[in-house]
Amino acid sequence: MVDLNIGLEKREVVGKKVANLRRNGITPIHMYGAEIDSIALQCDSAQVDRIVLQAGTNIPVNVTVDGDDGDHLCFVREIQYHPVTEKILHVDFIKVNAEQRIRAEVPVIVDGISPAVRTMGGTLLQPLQSVTVEALPMNIPATLQLDAELLTDFETNLYVHDLETSENITIINEETEMVATVVAPRVERDPIQAATEDGESESTQEEAVESESEE
Repeated sequence: MVDLNIGLEKREVVGKKVANLRRNGITPIHMYGAEIDSIALQCDSAQVDRIVLQAGTNIPVNVTVDGDDGDHLCFVREIQYHPVTEKILHVDFIKVNAEQRIRAEVPVIVDGISPAVRTMGGTLLQPLQSVTVEALPMNIPATLQLDAELLTDFETNLYVHDLETSENITIINEETEMVATVVAPRVERDPIQAATEDGESESTQEEAVESESEE
């Protein structure tokens, strides 16, 4: 069962005139994919914003089109944002076949606080924020999680092969890709000690130069 639903209307306005739609709180949409031709659609911007926020690009959405029979199982495929305001300008929905495997980007969440962060002052780094998975549309997970408690020191890393999934989900990324690690804190030199060490270093260099000149 799909929990997210949105109703769309067919759109007659195309090209540059869609700017008028946006000014009136309407977002232009395209839907394409399995067994349908590309359709120009539109929807109230507030509803589109809500669905995009909840669905991301890996949670299925049940789409109905005003005047058409039947529903469409879709994913949000592409979102265009305004470069300044970051408002949504356009959304593409891709219709999928519930019986055919697809690929989707799934966010990876490192849950909890690492002991290396909590007790050793380290900083958690997560170079891999999402992975590509292949599965039937209804089996695409909302997220994949790793336990930060496993990062017990600065030598321990978490990799793609540490992600647990069911047998009907395949992760496409290389198993050796690093997902998360904890780096040690930078040790700052004490200002007084640093000045003393620098002064001693300069004195040593001067003595060495004087020694060489005497020779």
